[in-house]
Amino acid sequence: MTKPALMIGLGEVLWDILPSGRVLGGAPANFAYMTSVLGDEGIVASGVGNDELGREARGLMQELGLSTAYLQQDQHETGTAAVSIDDAGQPNFAIKESVAWDFLRWTAEWEELSSRADVVCFGSLAQRSAISAATIERFLRNAAKALRICDVNLRQSFYNKDILRKSFQHAQIVKLNEQELLQVSFLLNLGGGTQEDLAHRLLKAFGLQLVCVTRGSCGSFLVSGSRTVEHVGFSVKVADAIGAGDAFTACLAHYYLRGRSLEDLSEIANRFASWVATQRGATPPISAGRLQDILTGGIR
Repeated sequence: MTKPALMIGLGEVLWDILPSGRVLGGAPANFAYMTSVLGDEGIVASGVGNDELGREARGLMQELGLSTAYLQQDQHETGTAAVSIDDAGQPNFAIKESVAWDFLRWTAEWEELSSRADVVCFGSLAQRSAISAATIERFLRNAAKALRICDVNLRQSFYNKDILRKSFQHAQIVKLNEQELLQVSFLLNLGGGTQEDLAHRLLKAFGLQLVCVTRGSCGSFLVSGSRTVEHVGFSVKVADAIGAGDAFTACLAHYYLRGRSLEDLSEIANRFASWVATQRGATPPISAGRLQDILTGGIR
Protein backbone atom coordinates (compact mmCIF):
# COMPACT_ATOMS: atom_id res chain seq x y z
CA MET A 1 0.00 0.00 0.00
CA THR A 2 1.40 3.39 -1.04
CA LYS A 3 -1.57 5.69 -0.43
CA PRO A 4 -2.63 6.79 3.07
CA ALA A 5 -4.61 4.06 4.84
CA LEU A 6 -7.84 4.63 6.76
CA MET A 7 -6.91 3.73 10.35
CA ILE A 8 -9.70 3.59 12.94
CA GLY A 9 -9.11 3.83 16.69
CA LEU A 10 -12.30 2.26 18.11
CA GLY A 11 -13.18 2.58 21.78
CA GLU A 12 -12.31 5.03 24.51
CA VAL A 13 -11.25 8.65 24.41
CA LEU A 14 -10.60 10.35 27.74
CA TRP A 15 -8.60 12.93 29.60
CA ASP A 16 -5.59 11.62 31.51
CA ILE A 17 -5.35 13.65 34.71
CA LEU A 18 -1.60 13.70 35.43
CA PRO A 19 0.18 15.28 38.39
CA SER A 20 1.42 17.89 35.93
CA GLY A 21 -1.95 18.58 34.32
CA ARG A 22 -4.56 17.21 31.92
CA VAL A 23 -3.77 15.59 28.56
CA LEU A 24 -5.95 13.91 25.98
CA GLY A 25 -5.70 10.13 25.94
CA GLY A 26 -7.35 6.77 25.51
CA ALA A 27 -5.50 4.09 23.55
CA PRO A 28 -7.72 4.22 20.41
CA ALA A 29 -7.46 8.02 20.24
CA ASN A 30 -3.69 7.84 20.76
CA PHE A 31 -3.46 5.24 17.99
CA ALA A 32 -5.45 7.42 15.57
CA TYR A 33 -3.23 10.43 16.29
CA MET A 34 -0.01 8.46 15.84
CA THR A 35 -1.19 6.94 12.55
CA SER A 36 -2.00 10.42 11.26
CA VAL A 37 1.51 11.55 12.25
CA LEU A 38 2.87 8.66 10.18
CA GLY A 39 0.91 9.83 7.15
CA ASP A 40 -2.27 7.79 7.29
CA GLU A 41 -5.82 9.00 7.89
CA GLY A 42 -6.44 8.41 11.59
CA ILE A 43 -10.06 8.41 12.75
CA VAL A 44 -11.33 8.25 16.34
CA ALA A 45 -14.58 6.29 16.73
CA SER A 46 -15.61 7.02 20.29
CA GLY A 47 -17.86 9.20 22.42
CA VAL A 48 -17.67 12.28 24.64
CA GLY A 49 -20.19 14.08 26.79
CA ASN A 50 -22.02 17.32 26.17
CA ASP A 51 -19.81 19.04 28.71
CA GLU A 52 -16.76 21.26 28.90
CA LEU A 53 -14.33 18.35 28.78
CA GLY A 54 -16.11 16.99 25.72
CA ARG A 55 -15.88 20.34 23.95
CA GLU A 56 -12.21 20.61 24.88
CA ALA A 57 -11.58 17.09 23.54
CA ARG A 58 -13.21 17.95 20.21
CA GLY A 59 -11.23 21.16 19.95
CA LEU A 60 -7.91 19.53 20.74
CA MET A 61 -8.52 16.66 18.32
CA GLN A 62 -9.18 19.20 15.58
CA GLU A 63 -5.97 21.05 16.51
CA LEU A 64 -4.14 17.72 16.21
CA GLY A 65 -5.56 17.25 12.72
CA LEU A 66 -8.03 14.52 13.68
CA SER A 67 -11.58 14.45 12.36
CA THR A 68 -14.36 14.57 14.97
CA ALA A 69 -17.01 13.41 12.49
CA TYR A 70 -17.26 10.00 14.14
CA LEU A 71 -17.06 11.20 17.73
CA GLN A 72 -20.49 10.55 19.24
CA GLN A 73 -22.02 12.90 21.80
CA ASP A 74 -23.74 11.35 24.80
CA GLN A 75 -25.66 12.57 27.85
CA HIS A 76 -23.09 10.94 30.11
CA GLU A 77 -19.94 12.82 31.06
CA THR A 78 -16.67 12.73 29.16
CA GLY A 79 -14.27 10.06 30.35
CA THR A 80 -11.34 10.79 32.68
CA ALA A 81 -8.54 8.76 34.23
CA ALA A 82 -6.52 9.83 37.26
CA VAL A 83 -2.91 8.91 36.47
CA SER A 84 0.01 8.49 38.84
CA ILE A 85 3.55 7.88 37.55
CA ASP A 86 5.92 5.52 39.32
CA ASP A 87 9.68 5.95 39.63
CA ALA A 88 10.27 4.15 36.31
CA GLY A 89 7.89 6.49 34.47
CA GLN A 90 5.18 3.82 34.22
CA PRO A 91 1.57 5.05 34.59
CA ASN A 92 -1.10 3.72 36.94
CA PHE A 93 -4.70 4.53 36.08
CA ALA A 94 -7.94 5.06 38.01
CA ILE A 95 -10.53 5.18 35.23
CA LYS A 96 -13.97 6.70 35.84
CA GLU A 97 -16.97 4.49 35.09
CA SER A 98 -20.32 5.15 33.33
CA VAL A 99 -18.94 7.76 30.95
CA ALA A 100 -19.78 8.61 27.35
CA TRP A 101 -17.68 5.87 25.71
CA ASP A 102 -19.51 3.24 27.77
CA PHE A 103 -22.60 3.99 25.64
CA LEU A 104 -21.33 3.79 22.07
CA ARG A 105 -24.16 3.41 19.51
CA TRP A 106 -24.31 1.64 16.17
CA THR A 107 -25.20 4.28 13.58
CA ALA A 108 -25.40 4.58 9.80
CA GLU A 109 -22.26 6.73 9.94
CA TRP A 110 -20.32 4.06 11.81
CA GLU A 111 -21.61 1.38 9.45
CA GLU A 112 -20.24 3.34 6.49
CA LEU A 113 -16.95 4.05 8.25
CA SER A 114 -16.35 0.43 9.23
CA SER A 115 -16.97 -0.77 5.67
CA ARG A 116 -14.20 1.55 4.38
CA ALA A 117 -11.60 0.85 7.06
CA ASP A 118 -8.15 -0.47 6.18
CA VAL A 119 -7.26 -1.02 9.85
CA VAL A 120 -9.34 -1.13 13.03
CA CYS A 121 -7.50 -0.98 16.35
CA PHE A 122 -9.63 -1.86 19.39
CA GLY A 123 -9.05 -2.99 22.94
CA SER A 124 -10.65 -4.66 25.90
CA LEU A 125 -11.28 -1.56 28.04
CA ALA A 126 -14.18 -0.07 26.06
CA GLN A 127 -15.89 -3.46 26.18
CA ARG A 128 -16.39 -3.21 29.96
CA SER A 129 -19.93 -1.98 29.11
CA ALA A 130 -22.32 -4.43 27.41
CA ILE A 131 -23.70 -1.58 25.29
CA SER A 132 -20.32 -0.56 23.89
CA ALA A 133 -19.17 -4.18 23.61
CA ALA A 134 -22.11 -4.99 21.33
CA THR A 135 -21.43 -1.93 19.18
CA ILE A 136 -17.72 -2.72 18.92
CA GLU A 137 -18.45 -6.29 17.88
CA ARG A 138 -20.84 -5.08 15.18
CA PHE A 139 -18.24 -2.59 13.95
CA LEU A 140 -15.63 -5.35 13.70
CA ARG A 141 -17.99 -7.72 11.88
CA ASN A 142 -18.76 -4.99 9.36
CA ALA A 143 -15.03 -4.27 8.92
CA ALA A 144 -14.36 -7.79 7.64
CA LYS A 145 -11.97 -6.51 4.95
CA ALA A 146 -9.86 -4.52 7.41
CA LEU A 147 -6.76 -5.55 9.34
CA ARG A 148 -8.08 -5.87 12.89
CA ILE A 149 -5.65 -5.27 15.75
CA CYS A 150 -6.57 -6.02 19.35
CA ASP A 151 -4.49 -3.81 21.63
CA VAL A 152 -5.09 -5.47 24.99
CA ASN A 153 -5.50 -2.98 27.84
CA LEU A 154 -6.09 -4.78 31.12
CA ARG A 155 -7.13 -1.97 33.43
CA GLN A 156 -8.44 -2.42 36.98
CA SER A 157 -11.24 -5.03 36.89
CA PHE A 158 -12.54 -4.01 33.45
CA TYR A 159 -11.96 -7.30 31.66
CA ASN A 160 -12.72 -11.02 31.79
CA LYS A 161 -11.96 -14.14 29.80
CA ASP A 162 -15.10 -13.82 27.68
CA ILE A 163 -14.17 -10.29 26.55
CA LEU A 164 -10.65 -11.43 25.76
CA ARG A 165 -11.71 -14.57 23.91
CA LYS A 166 -14.25 -12.70 21.76
CA SER A 167 -11.73 -9.92 21.03
CA PHE A 168 -9.08 -12.37 19.86
CA GLN A 169 -11.61 -14.16 17.66
CA HIS A 170 -12.16 -10.89 15.79
CA ALA A 171 -8.45 -9.99 15.57
CA GLN A 172 -5.62 -10.87 13.22
CA ILE A 173 -2.94 -9.16 15.31
CA VAL A 174 -2.80 -9.01 19.11
CA LYS A 175 -0.52 -6.58 20.91
CA LEU A 176 0.01 -6.73 24.68
CA ASN A 177 2.70 -6.18 27.28
CA GLU A 178 4.52 -8.78 29.39
CA GLN A 179 2.18 -8.54 32.37
CA GLU A 180 -0.89 -8.71 30.14
CA LEU A 181 0.51 -11.78 28.36
CA LEU A 182 0.79 -13.60 31.70
CA GLN A 183 -2.70 -12.57 32.78
CA VAL A 184 -4.22 -13.52 29.42
CA SER A 185 -2.43 -16.88 29.54
CA PHE A 186 -3.81 -17.54 33.03
CA LEU A 187 -7.38 -16.57 32.14
CA LEU A 188 -7.41 -18.57 28.90
CA ASN A 189 -5.52 -21.58 30.32
CA LEU A 190 -2.65 -21.39 27.83
CA GLY A 191 -0.31 -23.24 30.19
CA GLY A 192 3.20 -22.40 31.38
CA GLY A 193 6.58 -21.88 29.78
CA THR A 194 8.48 -18.89 28.47
CA GLN A 195 6.87 -15.73 27.19
CA GLU A 196 7.61 -16.90 23.67
CA ASP A 197 5.85 -20.20 24.40
CA LEU A 198 2.77 -18.35 25.65
CA ALA A 199 2.73 -16.03 22.64
CA HIS A 200 2.95 -18.99 20.26
CA ARG A 201 0.05 -20.71 22.02
CA LEU A 202 -2.04 -17.54 21.85
CA LEU A 203 -1.25 -17.21 18.14
CA LYS A 204 -2.23 -20.81 17.45
CA ALA A 205 -5.34 -20.84 19.65
CA PHE A 206 -6.97 -17.99 17.74
CA GLY A 207 -5.42 -18.37 14.29
CA LEU A 208 -3.65 -15.01 14.54
CA GLN A 209 -1.17 -13.60 12.05
CA LEU A 210 1.03 -11.93 14.67
CA VAL A 211 1.40 -11.54 18.42
CA CYS A 212 3.38 -8.50 19.60
CA VAL A 213 4.68 -8.36 23.17
CA THR A 214 6.12 -5.09 24.44
CA ARG A 215 8.65 -5.05 27.28
CA GLY A 216 8.93 -1.38 28.16
CA SER A 217 12.55 -0.23 28.18
CA CYS A 218 13.64 -3.79 27.28
CA GLY A 219 12.06 -3.64 23.83
CA SER A 220 9.68 -6.22 22.41
CA PHE A 221 9.29 -9.46 20.55
CA LEU A 222 7.06 -10.35 17.59
CA VAL A 223 5.78 -13.88 17.01
CA SER A 224 4.37 -15.11 13.71
CA GLY A 225 3.53 -18.65 12.66
CA SER A 226 7.11 -19.39 11.70
CA ARG A 227 9.35 -16.79 13.33
CA THR A 228 10.16 -14.81 16.47
CA VAL A 229 11.90 -11.44 16.18
CA GLU A 230 13.24 -9.80 19.34
CA HIS A 231 14.39 -6.22 19.94
CA VAL A 232 16.31 -5.06 23.02
CA GLY A 233 14.82 -1.55 22.96
CA PHE A 234 16.49 1.84 23.36
CA SER A 235 17.83 3.59 26.43
CA VAL A 236 16.11 6.97 26.81
CA LYS A 237 15.21 9.41 29.56
CA VAL A 238 11.55 8.66 30.24
CA ALA A 239 9.16 11.55 30.90
CA ASP A 240 6.19 9.20 31.11
CA ALA A 241 5.33 6.02 29.22
CA ILE A 242 1.76 7.06 28.41
CA GLY A 243 1.05 6.45 24.74
CA ALA A 244 4.33 4.67 23.99
CA GLY A 245 2.55 1.38 23.40
CA ASP A 246 0.00 3.11 21.16
CA ALA A 247 2.82 4.61 19.10
CA PHE A 248 4.25 1.09 18.78
CA THR A 249 0.88 -0.20 17.53
CA ALA A 250 0.51 2.67 15.06
CA CYS A 251 3.94 1.95 13.56
CA LEU A 252 3.12 -1.73 13.44
CA ALA A 253 -0.12 -1.11 11.53
CA HIS A 254 1.41 1.44 9.15
CA TYR A 255 4.36 -0.70 8.09
CA TYR A 256 2.60 -4.09 8.27
CA LEU A 257 0.15 -2.91 5.61
CA ARG A 258 3.10 -1.94 3.45
CA GLY A 259 4.68 -5.39 3.64
CA ARG A 260 7.75 -4.54 5.71
CA SER A 261 9.71 -7.35 7.36
CA LEU A 262 9.28 -8.26 11.01
CA GLU A 263 12.79 -6.91 11.62
CA ASP A 264 11.81 -3.54 10.13
CA LEU A 265 8.54 -3.46 12.06
CA SER A 266 10.37 -4.21 15.29
CA GLU A 267 13.10 -1.63 14.80
CA ILE A 268 10.87 1.25 13.70
CA ALA A 269 8.10 0.61 16.22
CA ASN A 270 10.60 0.52 19.10
CA ARG A 271 12.22 3.74 17.89
CA PHE A 272 8.91 5.59 17.73
CA ALA A 273 7.64 4.23 21.05
CA SER A 274 10.91 5.14 22.79
CA TRP A 275 10.67 8.72 21.55
CA VAL A 276 7.07 9.06 22.76
CA ALA A 277 8.21 7.90 26.21
CA THR A 278 10.54 10.91 26.34
CA GLN A 279 7.58 13.26 25.89
CA ARG A 280 4.78 14.32 28.23
CA GLY A 281 1.45 12.71 27.44
CA ALA A 282 0.34 10.51 24.56
CA THR A 283 -0.12 13.03 21.75
CA PRO A 284 3.07 15.11 21.60
CA PRO A 285 3.44 17.45 18.61
CA ILE A 286 6.02 16.42 16.04
CA SER A 287 7.17 17.87 12.73
CA ALA A 288 7.65 15.78 9.59
CA GLY A 289 11.39 16.39 9.71
CA ARG A 290 11.69 15.35 13.34
CA LEU A 291 9.59 12.25 12.67
CA GLN A 292 11.90 11.14 9.90
CA ASP A 293 14.90 11.69 12.15
CA ILE A 294 13.33 9.56 14.91
CA LEU A 295 12.38 6.71 12.62
CA THR A 296 15.83 6.56 11.08
CA GLY A 297 17.90 6.81 14.23
CA GLY A 298 17.62 10.02 16.24
CA ILE A 299 15.41 9.34 19.26
CA ARG A 300 16.49 11.87 21.88
